[in-house]
Amino acid sequence: MSLFTHSDQDDELRISSIFTRAPVCIAGGSDIFSRFLLLLSFSPASMVSLLPRAPSLAFLAKSASSQRPPAPSMSSPFSAASVAAGSEAAAGTRKLPVLLFDVMDTLVRDPFYHHIPGFFQMSMKELLEAKHPTAWSEFEKGLIDENELAKKFFKDGRSFDLQGLKECMVRAYEYIDGVEDILCCLKKNNYEMHAFTNYPVWYQLIEDKLKLSKYLSWTFCSCRTG
Repeated sequence: MSLFTHSDQDDELRISSIFTRAPVCIAGGSDIFSRFLLLLSFSPASMVSLLPRAPSLAFLAKSASSQRPPAPSMSSPFSAASVAAGSEAAAGTRKLPVLLFDVMDTLVRDPFYHHIPGFFQMSMKELLEAKHPTAWSEFEKGLIDENELAKKFFKDGRSFDLQGLKECMVRAYEYIDGVEDILCCLKKNNYEMHAFTNYPVWYQLIEDKLKLSKYLSWTFCSCRTG
């Protein structure tokens, strides 16, 4: 999760046009990994059928009819064998879904809620009232750099220790409990995984500390895609 969010509709359309070879699942929310542990106990075919039932997943896939073998004539003496052969062929060509993960508070703890107010010696309410309404979202989208962020982070233009803020955030970055084991399991089972996140260029700080790229690609980051 991020300080600021934007509509996912355009992103879903863009992603569905990029990943045409397999279903796409967008995962966000801290409870998502208990669902993946369950899903991993099923075959890939079962996983594809179960994913749309998980409320925090968006499922983008070609229509089921385009993936199904033609139905044989029921009057044919070989219809049962034909069905079995068709099912085996479909299973052999079925693609695993592509998994797109939000990062903050899905894979990695977001320091904003528990560490940043303390860094500024403010309550969360005071911080939300004092910060500039759009500076962070502009930073997330790559519209301003970190030096410009430092100049306009607060509405009243007060200065602060930018390097100290970054160090505070790095200390707080950590995998959510159990997440790395699940990412490792997904990787071993050949799932293609990508980051899909609103976050500034400081995602590099996360990468430097936690090495998320061992499991997924930083493909969709708002600081690069806008």
